[in-house]
Amino acid sequence: MNGHGDFELNLRDRMALDAEAVRPGTVPYPEIVRQGRAEQRRRRLAVAGAALFVLALVPATALALTGSGPSDRAAVADSGPAPATPPASPAPPAGPAAPATPGQLADGITLQDAATGLEQCLAMDAEHPSPQGAPRQDLGKAADYRILLAHRSTGNDNSPGDGRFIVAVKDTPVPIRLICTIKDDKASGLNTSVGKDGTPGDRPVVPDMNGGKLYLQRLSTEGPWKLPYRWGSIGTVDSRVARVTVTYGDATAEAALDHGWFAATGTLEQRVTRAPQIRGYDAQGKEIYDSDSDKYYDKPIP
Repeated sequence: MNGHGDFELNLRDRMALDAEAVRPGTVPYPEIVRQGRAEQRRRRLAVAGAALFVLALVPATALALTGSGPSDRAAVADSGPAPATPPASPAPPAGPAAPATPGQLADGITLQDAATGLEQCLAMDAEHPSPQGAPRQDLGKAADYRILLAHRSTGNDNSPGDGRFIVAVKDTPVPIRLICTIKDDKASGLNTSVGKDGTPGDRPVVPDMNGGKLYLQRLSTEGPWKLPYRWGSIGTVDSRVARVTVTYGDATAEAALDHGWFAATGTLEQRVTRAPQIRGYDAQGKEIYDSDSDKYYDKPIP
């Protein structure tokens, strides 16, 4: 009984000693608080650093998005050497001025057609010098002229083949009138009048001295005409004239007044023996010129 009691006392003493050995020491509270605060500061710095990193990336992202627009493509193109500008195409040479009215271009002839024909006739004239000793008149360029009349032409025994007539005029430095004949798309003849009509008299209307080229299909001695026949009539007018009519055969055409010239055209359906009759009127409608009374105008068909 006593032996067991000593053993139990010894066991209790040992257990008490062991319990004292494993008892936790005093908790270091101030140290725990300090470490906790340090950890919080570390985390805040990490978050702030991440935020700064994100902000630093935003402008780059925004620039990349903006770079997809057209203005930036132009800026990229400007960053390198500028491409060479292709040379401008030379402007086409200036042509003659258009007539005053559309009716002065007949039979489907366009202004470009008339300009081409005029250029061909001027080139032909330049290639054929004047006879030896004769002074040569410089006819100038196509751009110096104004198209007065254009219509189809009918060939005859002396000049076979149909074609077209192109009438062009210029005012300076001296008045020039050209009647250009085009056949097979080539210049085949050119009638030139330089200076003013030399016939005397104070006439408000002056029919062109060589206008017969436009209204004579052939001479009366050369046989019957080919009908229907397209004809033309041209001449000059002064400031007194407000209207001109041209009667050929049984038809009367109203002439166009164009910068001091008159021009008329029509179609002849019958044989004629007399040249076109030309009449001029003033602004009040009074007749002030009649070719039948003009002694300088050839009336019968030769």
